[in-house]
Amino acid sequence: MARTEQVLVLEPQQELKFKGPFTDVVTATLKLTNPTDRNVCFKVKTTAPRRYCVRPNSGIIDAGTSVNVSVMLQPFEYDPNEKSKHKFMVQSILAPRDMTDMEGVWKEAKPEELMDSKLRCTFEMPLENDKTHESESNKTVSPSTSVKTEHSALPKSASASLDDGEVKKIMEECRQLQMEVQRLREENKQIREDDGLRKRKVATSPSNTVARSAMMKDEGLSTRVLALCLLFFVIGAIIGKLVL
Repeated sequence: MARTEQVLVLEPQQELKFKGPFTDVVTATLKLTNPTDRNVCFKVKTTAPRRYCVRPNSGIIDAGTSVNVSVMLQPFEYDPNEKSKHKFMVQSILAPRDMTDMEGVWKEAKPEELMDSKLRCTFEMPLENDKTHESESNKTVSPSTSVKTEHSALPKSASASLDDGEVKKIMEECRQLQMEVQRLREENKQIREDDGLRKRKVATSPSNTVARSAMMKDEGLSTRVLALCLLFFVIGAIIGKLVL
């Protein structure tokens, strides 16, 4: 019985191209499109499973949608004389409308229900002309880069010497400012000391005046008391003589 024709549309349709150098992982993209009104289950298989990593390697493509499959070629030593014999196969099957288990669908699928498409792998290295052109471009850029470096270096050295002169001038001004600040501090200190002495004198003068005034008052009072006592004594003596 004839197999069912593939309903998925593959891009690319016939081969997967991997462009070197192959010292690192090289990735090719395979686009799977489902143009039908049914969901489609798919699987991606290869003849060299140890050399490739496929993500996703199986799944379901909803009706009218697409899925991008990343095919990653692992690093290897490339031999231009060796032709690639690696191949990929995309298997698909229409998903049942009441599907609950995708693995069960694959196990129970009849051979006539399976659809597949095959792709071969090709390896390409960068052309020698591209390498030569790239190296010449680098050489062309290098002199201009060196010229720019030299031109930029000259102003830099000149600015460096100019900066040194400015730095010396600024340091000298700083020293002068420090000396001026020190002088102002000493003058301020002297002014504070003089002001404190003046305040102490002012504070002391009224107290001395008050003390002197008090002493003078005490002396006047004592004199008056003494005079009164003497007066009373004289008066008493006179009265005593009169009585006798």
